[in-house]
Amino acid sequence: MRTNQGDKAPEAGQLVVGGAGFSGWHALNDTIMGGRSSGACRIDSQGLHFDGELVEQGGGFVSVRSPLFSPPLDLSAFTALQLALVGEGRRFKLAVACGDGMAGLTELIPGGLRWVHEFATQDQGLTQVRIDFEQLSPSVRAKPIQGLPLGLPLRFDPSRITRLQLLHSKFGDDGGLNPGFRPGPLHLELHTIHAIV
Repeated sequence: MRTNQGDKAPEAGQLVVGGAGFSGWHALNDTIMGGRSSGACRIDSQGLHFDGELVEQGGGFVSVRSPLFSPPLDLSAFTALQLALVGEGRRFKLAVACGDGMAGLTELIPGGLRWVHEFATQDQGLTQVRIDFEQLSPSVRAKPIQGLPLGLPLRFDPSRITRLQLLHSKFGDDGGLNPGFRPGPLHLELHTIHAIV
């Protein structure tokens, strides 16, 4: 993972979403599991703006996520995603959902399987972060998993990406506590997501 501050242009690649293209993205917060955090999205020509209040007790996460991509995104020509965002020095997780190539068996897992990676942001200004597909690890409800029941293998498929989500959670991608977690008011700006080589 490489993190840079400033207005550095993304590496050569393809724009996945940016600016007003975030229309349809929405907030998904810990209220779905009985928590009390809140927040909402606003979209403009600069991208997605999320303002919320993060309450640790009873939940401890806020997020923004895309609608389901239909048809799924085929990013098999690329090896990474590059995000441009303003994150106030917090640590976030990118979560990617994709087809599993096993007749949808992973969709039977309660909570759904996601491929996640945690990253830091700069205290001020724009952060550019590259997340290689090989850095993504399988997770269910913030808990890492090694394989499916009966030892079935798990494989990230960049040719069948069905949803993207960005979370700030008290849990890191390893299932432990997120050292960059801060309850209270939160402001996030997500400007662009590129697929890069």
